[in-house]
Amino acid sequence: MDKTQQPFTDGMPNLSEAHFEMPTSERVLAPAPLDHAPRFLILYGSLRERSFSRFLAYEAARLLEAMGGEVRIYDAHGLPLPDDTTADHPKVQELRQLSIWSEGQVWVSPERHGNLTGVMKAQVDWLPLSEGSVRPTQGRTLAVMQVSGGSQSFNAVHSLRVLGRWMRMITIPNQSSVPMAYKEFDDAGRMKPGPLYDRVVDVCEELVKFTLLTRGRAEYLVDRYSERKERKPERLKAVAADIGFIKR
Repeated sequence: MDKTQQPFTDGMPNLSEAHFEMPTSERVLAPAPLDHAPRFLILYGSLRERSFSRFLAYEAARLLEAMGGEVRIYDAHGLPLPDDTTADHPKVQELRQLSIWSEGQVWVSPERHGNLTGVMKAQVDWLPLSEGSVRPTQGRTLAVMQVSGGSQSFNAVHSLRVLGRWMRMITIPNQSSVPMAYKEFDDAGRMKPGPLYDRVVDVCEELVKFTLLTRGRAEYLVDRYSERKERKPERLKAVAADIGFIKR
């Protein structure tokens, strides 16, 4: 079989030219520099009185503030289980409003039974992919961290990465896993100096850089060809007919 010759000249008959856009470096540039501090929301996955994931979340908060960020930490006490109540519950609304306010997030979970905790998952499950025309997580940066009671593991951070991708977030390459966390924090809940603490600094530094790089550009970066097509009135009508809401 002959190899296909370059350039391709056989066209793209399946492409909707009305919704096709060629990405450009000019469009990637933010329309105007943002003058407010980068905004970070931190979620952690434990309700224990002495919670190592909370201690790690606080260390991240201190670092992000030192790097010029504005930080909010969500307290999951009182948050109901997903689907156990309606989304107008005050703790659910607080979580969603904080997510919309944020430009970057940090998710910190203990590892329990080889994975993230139910407390952590419940917080993510209460964040919808979309709420009206607003997407509370899409386009926001994300850093993931975990603490373990035993030897070092990456099960929780890997699961958090899957969730971050599902929530259409920009998950940074770096991550932190703190093994035998009971040895890494002092009685006051402060993380002890050492390579594990240095890695947390690395993660926070990278998160701030990625957030500064992408905020103000996220709406364009996550604008998709398929979604532009779906916004067409005739396309929405066809989808509604396919799923039985209206007759063709």
